[in-house]
Amino acid sequence: MKMGNILIEEKSIVVPGEELAEGMDFLPSSGCFREGEKIFANKLGILNVQNRVLRVVPLSGHYIPMNGDLVVGRITEAGFSGWSADIGASEDASLPTSEAMRDRVDRYVDLQKYFKIGDLIAAKVISVTPNRIVINMRERGLRKLREGRIVKVSPTKVPRVIGKQGSMVGMLKEHTKCEITVGQNGYIWVNGPVEGQFLFEKAVGLIEENAHKSGLTDLIKEMLEKGVKNE
Repeated sequence: MKMGNILIEEKSIVVPGEELAEGMDFLPSSGCFREGEKIFANKLGILNVQNRVLRVVPLSGHYIPMNGDLVVGRITEAGFSGWSADIGASEDASLPTSEAMRDRVDRYVDLQKYFKIGDLIAAKVISVTPNRIVINMRERGLRKLREGRIVKVSPTKVPRVIGKQGSMVGMLKEHTKCEITVGQNGYIWVNGPVEGQFLFEKAVGLIEENAHKSGLTDLIKEMLEKGVKNE
């Protein structure tokens, strides 16, 4: 059987009707559709390819979650069997106690003992259906994010904030002396010296404005070095 081909480079901006791939070994997801053996975009956005599944992430609007995404969220509600968290999607995500705790939680315990409304968390998307988004905190590195704050960026700009093999976020950590967790949802947790947090926020704004341009790394490096010297 003839192998399929991706016709557009991943992370490229695509327009409605643009052919993205050919072959039955690729699957269309949100923002694209199949016609015969070809897959086309049906909205303006950024092409994302994950395990041969294609989706187009809108250039604006709500974050569209996918299984496996690392997200930063804020607890919005504590119920009887878990919590709700704002992750920037069209609806809050569900965090069941079974996905947050390794040990069984007594049903009569006030869940705000573990996570209070307003707490920040790092979590992973494990299920997405038309009616529900479920997140998990049981894997290594997923945790309550103590202190710090959230800086928001368009989800489509997240790859530029991270950089190739983590180069951009590594540079941001080095110059700002801050802990940084970048969520695929565009929520970024930053914690550290106040001046470092402000420098980070300024850098993220510059990345958003210039994400489509070449030479972005040099531009951010120059800004960070000037910011450090002026502290």
